[in-house]
Parts: sequence; C-alpha cells; structure tokens
Amino acid sequence: MFRLEKVFQNDDSVFIIFANLFKTFFLFIGFYLSIILENNTIYDLDSFSIYLKSEYLIYSILITFSFLFFSFFLNHSLIYHKNFISFLRQDVLNFLYSSISVIILFLILKLKFKISFFLIYQSIFLIFCLFVGSFFLNRIYTRLINKNIIQKNIMLVGNYENIRKMINTEVDKIFVFKCCIIKDIEKYNEKFLRSEIKFPIFKEEEDIRAILEYHALGQIWILTNNTKRENLTLSKIIKYSVDILIVDTKKQPNLKGKKLLSNQFEYEIYEMSRFHGFNFLIKIILDKFLSIIFLIISSPLILFSMLTIYLEDGFPLLFTQNRTGWDGRRFKIYKLRTLRKEKFDKTIQVEKNDIRVLKFGKIIRRYSIDELPQFINVFLGDMSIVGPRPHMVEHDIKYSELFSNFLKRHKCSPGLTGWAQVNGLRGATPDPEAMKRRMEYDLYYLNNWTIFLDIYIIFKTFYALFKYKGD
Repeated sequence: MFRLEKVFQNDDSVFIIFANLFKTFFLFIGFYLSIILENNTIYDLDSFSIYLKSEYLIYSILITFSFLFFSFFLNHSLIYHKNFISFLRQDVLNFLYSSISVIILFLILKLKFKISFFLIYQSIFLIFCLFVGSFFLNRIYTRLINKNIIQKNIMLVGNYENIRKMINTEVDKIFVFKCCIIKDIEKYNEKFLRSEIKFPIFKEEEDIRAILEYHALGQIWILTNNTKRENLTLSKIIKYSVDILIVDTKKQPNLKGKKLLSNQFEYEIYEMSRFHGFNFLIKIILDKFLSIIFLIISSPLILFSMLTIYLEDGFPLLFTQNRTGWDGRRFKIYKLRTLRKEKFDKTIQVEKNDIRVLKFGKIIRRYSIDELPQFINVFLGDMSIVGPRPHMVEHDIKYSELFSNFLKRHKCSPGLTGWAQVNGLRGATPDPEAMKRRMEYDLYYLNNWTIFLDIYIIFKTFYALFKYKGD
C-alpha cells in the first residue's frame, strides 16, 4: 500500500534520515538521564524542571543539535552500514566533533561553563546511549529486510560461469535473486543447471516482459568480467521498465574507497528510476493525503453521477478493467461506468459521438468525472495522483511492438493525471502517432520528475479539464 520497497529500491537514504533522528533522540535522552541522576535518584526522572534548571542545559541542547548537523553533513553514504566500525567512524566521531565544537564555542563566547569529571562520565554514558540506539536501529533494519520491505528483487543475466560465481558469493541480504537468463545455456545440460541453480532459469529469446511481471523484479544485473558492454542483451532488455546495472564479476578489494556492489564488485548504473528515496516517500505521503481529501470533496459528484447511471442503465455503477502498473504489474482500475451494458469489444477506444456512451455519460467523460473513483486506486497504492496514464494491457502489448521505449512508461506508478494530459493529450489515442506523442511526454516526466513538477501538474490539471475536453 505504501510501496516502501520502492522507497528503498536504490538506496537507504530514508532509513539513514530516520536513523540520524533516532540516534539524536537517544543522545538527548542520555543527556536528560545523566543530568537528572547527577544529584538525584531515579524517582526524580519525571522532574523535567531539574533538567531545565541545570547548568548543562545549553551545553546539552547545543551538542544534540550539533550531533544531528554532523550526522547529516559528514555522512554522504546512501547505504546503511550495521558494523561496529561504522558506529565508531560515524556516531562516536560525530559526538566528539560536536563536543569539541561546543566547548570551543563556550570558550570563545566566555559563557559560564564548568569543566569537571562529570563531563567525562557523562560522555561515556552518552556514547553508550548511542551504541544502544545503533543496536536497535540494526534490529529494525534487519527486520525490514526479513519483511521484504528493504529488498531488491534481482534477475541475473550472463553466461553460466558468471551467474554461478555470483550466486556462490555472499552478498547483502537485501539482494534477492529471483531468476536468471543464461546466455550460453545451449552449452550445458539444462537438468544439471536447474539442479545447481535453485531459482528459475530462462533463455535470451523468452518473453522478458512476462518474466518481469511474474517475478516482480526491481533490477536486472548484467554480469560481465570485462569492460565490453553486452550490446545484444542490452538491446533486448533496455526497453523494459526496470533498473539495469552492469556488474563486473571480478572481485575488487576496496582499497581506494570505490563504490562497490555489496562491497565486492565494480558496477555501472546503465539505467535507474528517479522514483526512490526521500523524495519518493514525500510523493507517497502526498498521494495518500490528497486521495482522501479529493474523495471526500468529490463524493457528492460521484454519488450524483452514480444516480444518473442507475436511472439510465441500471447496475453496475462502476467499471473495472485490468491495467498495467509499475514494473508491468497488473491491477484493477476503478471508473464510473459511462458505456451501455451491451456486449462489445472493450479494447476499442471510445471516439467522439460514440453510440455506446450513455447520455449523461458524455458529460461525465467530458470533464473526467468517470476517473474520480481512481482516487481509491491511489489510496491503495496501485496508482499515484501524477504519473503516466495507465492503458489497457492489450494496448501496452500492441504499442510496445511499435515503439521500443513504450514500456519505460512503467518505471513509476501510473497516475490520475500526467504531463501528457495537462499538455492537451487527453482522452482516446485513435492513431499510433497520438500515442507516440503521449509516450514522449510521459518519458519527459520520468526523466525530469521532482515533487515540484507533481505539484505544478496537479494545479494545471484543473485548468486542463476545461481547456482540453475528453471524449
């Protein structure tokens, strides 16, 4: 529902932000406990006034905020590390930097400050509090991995030797190998391969789109042991909506501090979705909030439209259909029914003056009132407020054969409105050229997405509803 696995798809930036705030909170608790217990007992822990009157009040507040500052601005890693060395290099050093900075500030400003053995004892206790906080964070991180929230579903592509080498290497638990394509499979006995490799094996000529959809893949690793790119393999995969890494299977000692995959393999990002991390979390929260607000505001209009549909053509009031979502995963879209109940080919798009449309359905479609129930899809996480409009599965298959980049539209959640729609490309796409133009606008959105672009599109949608009429 919240697509947290997508938030963590390419980095741990959101968890690192949470971790920094969590450790800062533990540091503050450590200050509070140490100051209260300096001259009091545990029975006075609820006396916040003691802390407020302490001579270490300003000192503790400044160090707490300094620690938070150093945590964000001295750690540029986007990967969360659980080892003790990382705790020493990050948390302990940040605390020391904070303490030294604040003490120097007190000396420069000649503020009242008493240096005593208590500060040494307190510092040891505070480092212990940070260690406890780090311990809990490691447990939370491990639990998120075990719950498949922080997880990357991987398809390996390469020759047998490279794939065997990768699966026999101990990689981070967040990497889950779901299936593989063995490029030189004809050289080996397939029964032997399937007995050795414990997940599904495919050939290069198989339907990659179906593989991606069935296994809910987030990344493809193209394995190579040299610098030459796998052009033939890339040409088959690049058109699909999935992140692609080119991984050198020669293990590299991390002597120069290089960015290595699972701290072992050099890699190159060939294609990566922008929809991950903190900005994407904001998009999710915005979607949930706005979907509830818009459902409440539009409920009278939805109920009135349902009444007109019932009076003209009876039940059902809603129309559902399979559409293609993120990574090619299918979902049921909800719309107000605007066509008559007569049997007809549902893959044929509605055209102007279409006889299948109900009388009041023309008004419903003209102002996109039929799309309002899709706020339910947004709340459920199948869609977003802003994104490429979802098409029928049949149309996706049809146009993906005409345009090589068409399926890249599925690199994010489909939307109620999008960059194409606010630029006049609403309604039916009667010819391939119209669909191509819509695709180009959608790809622009994918390549240039920001939260501010989403907000701009949302506001411009209200203008576009009246300027560009739907069919």
